[in-house]
Amino acid sequence: MQDPRPGPSPLTVDDFERAARARLSKMAYDYYRSGADEGRTLRENRRAFRRLEIHYRVLVDVAQRDMSTTVLGTRVPFPILVAPTAYQRLAHPDGEIASSRAASELGTIFTLSTLSTTSLEAVAGASPGPKWFQLYVHKDRGLTRALVERAESSGYRALMLTVDTPVLGRRIADVRNGFALPEGLVMANLVDAAAAAPAEERGSLLASYVASRHDASLTWRDVGWLASLTKLPLLLKGIVRPDDAVRALDAGAAGVVVSNHGARQLDGAPATIEALPAIADAVAGRCLVLMDGGIRWGTDVLKAIALGARAVLVGRPVLWGLAALGGEGVARVLAGLRDELSIAMALAGCPTLASIDRDLIRRAQAR
Repeated sequence: MQDPRPGPSPLTVDDFERAARARLSKMAYDYYRSGADEGRTLRENRRAFRRLEIHYRVLVDVAQRDMSTTVLGTRVPFPILVAPTAYQRLAHPDGEIASSRAASELGTIFTLSTLSTTSLEAVAGASPGPKWFQLYVHKDRGLTRALVERAESSGYRALMLTVDTPVLGRRIADVRNGFALPEGLVMANLVDAAAAAPAEERGSLLASYVASRHDASLTWRDVGWLASLTKLPLLLKGIVRPDDAVRALDAGAAGVVVSNHGARQLDGAPATIEALPAIADAVAGRCLVLMDGGIRWGTDVLKAIALGARAVLVGRPVLWGLAALGGEGVARVLAGLRDELSIAMALAGCPTLASIDRDLIRRAQAR
């Protein structure tokens, strides 16, 4: 596929964001890009990476670099997974199908959102690559149970429970834009439930859906209930505290995702790269630790690995690739981050992921 835009072809994640912005409606771009309230945590997710320096090693044999790792029993060729993001057909008509196929082509894991615009069955059948399913617990526990059963029977390899959304953070751009899905797009995994919503609830689609159907009474006790429904490993996404990470482990979780929901929930929450080291120390290798939020460069991935993540997940970068060039754009974004990581490893004196340790990272001195 030829890049239809005039000028240089997108190279970096920021290039893809600029290309995506030119193609998306204002409502769609604002929905994907914005954070909660003032946007402090949105800015900090990226700025925190810039405050970390890589104190590289020299005269190390880096002629061959091995970026492969294993996550929940699945071997991936590089430690960059696709995070769950809602409503991908807002970005491109092929939506989640295109993104999952791109991830499959590169051998990495694709995570499907409950709020996808393509059904979990259709995405499962579109490509052979490994897939996880992100889950919200609904007030209707029968609906929650049905989603788990559908994911398991469709071949998804893990469940990722989002735990930071008892209510929806206030996303001011969405409120002002009156965010709603355009004609022809639906929450494909929740068609029956969405159709049952009163008409007055549909004007502010996501906020009204979460307010009326997400279970704000969810507690640690319910994690055990959810785990009892399935043989799939369970990850808890939205952890920023070490004590919550330990409680997740005690509750039977196979892993945690250090995440502040892309800064879309509680404004003033910590940047995830700054929360990561203490969480990694607290669980001490007893469960999988992943991280998302603010990753735009291969050096960001290296910093996350050094501070305790087994792998990272990327969300907005995938959406920018999808909006700019469809599935090819997603593949190019993922491959670009992979290649940047390979170069960073070589220049830092790290031939393997295991050699990327915390001693490499220093906080920059204030200037």
